[in-house]
Amino acid sequence: MVEAAKGSLVLAVGAGLFSLVHRDVQAMAEHIVRIFHLNPAGHAPRVFLDLAEHLTSSRLQFLALGAAAYASLHLVEAYGLWRGRRWAEWLTVVAGGLYIPVELYELGKSVTWPKFSLLAVNLVIVAYLARVLWQTRRNRRVSPEPHSP
Repeated sequence: MVEAAKGSLVLAVGAGLFSLVHRDVQAMAEHIVRIFHLNPAGHAPRVFLDLAEHLTSSRLQFLALGAAAYASLHLVEAYGLWRGRRWAEWLTVVAGGLYIPVELYELGKSVTWPKFSLLAVNLVIVAYLARVLWQTRRNRRVSPEPHSP
């Protein structure tokens, strides 16, 4: 259910991004800042406005496509886990491992305890899942299948 929820949420975000293609994103961002009575010179609103300023239609399309691919991965994974498929268990290991290069990149930019801890926890989880799946794979090969009557 968690994977299905993640996939659905990212799919909705991707659809939202795609709906912004060929629209004035900067004007929309300024309108949102005004609606919430935020100070446009404040840090968070300024980051939001700067991000909106640099979003082009091609970037929005790229982000929406990336969101669709990411959502598809999680929805396929959710289906397989729901149906008890072995490939989905391995897909979970691969999906968890996909974050490792990003975490290493971020750690390379600046070493902080939260970044290091996140990487360490993710490595432990991925290694543990892979080990359990590998062991159950070997155990299935070694133990004979029960015969049907």
